[in-house]
Amino acid sequence: MHYSRPLIAIVDANTLAAVGLKQMLQHVMPIMTVETYGSFGEFQADAPERFVHYFVSMNIVLQQRAFFSEHRRKTIVLTLSLGDTSQLSEFHALCINQPEKQLVRQLLMMVQHAHGGGRNLPPMPPVLEQKLLTDREIEVMSLIVQGFINKEIAERLCISLATVVTHRKNIMDKLGFKSVSALTIYAVMHGYVDINKI
Repeated sequence: MHYSRPLIAIVDANTLAAVGLKQMLQHVMPIMTVETYGSFGEFQADAPERFVHYFVSMNIVLQQRAFFSEHRRKTIVLTLSLGDTSQLSEFHALCINQPEKQLVRQLLMMVQHAHGGGRNLPPMPPVLEQKLLTDREIEVMSLIVQGFINKEIAERLCISLATVVTHRKNIMDKLGFKSVSALTIYAVMHGYVDINKI
């Protein structure tokens, strides 16, 4: 069976912001393919209708308002502050100028709102549906993403500090993650942790 991955476009002249957001989106929605464009012209030349969502810098949305208004259900405006959205109230907005933990949380909330329980998304490829972690590793992961330090996790689960460190390393190795943010996204998207607890 062939799985076609839905496409997301990021349209932002700030390459660093676009690349960083692409990394986060690929963790939040691993079934998506994310393309980046440095200008509206590049984006428009690459069949924009095929994308399910557009993450677009505010200045590009303002310059090309007619196009994005017509596609407002697909468009998420990237703003630098929460107060920037008054002139773009018809669109969903994502403030990119905030700590990583809040940005991840906001992205996860957007995904859950639009695609709760996998709504409007294709089925996950079987490799992404496999249970990779043991029950104990899931318990440890849940406490890590809720902000508990190793010592507190050891006390809560009545295990040694060395065991917590080993579980933590095994979790990151099995999932191929390097950061707690990536782990947080995984835990929320797979239903291991309620978004309100992070």
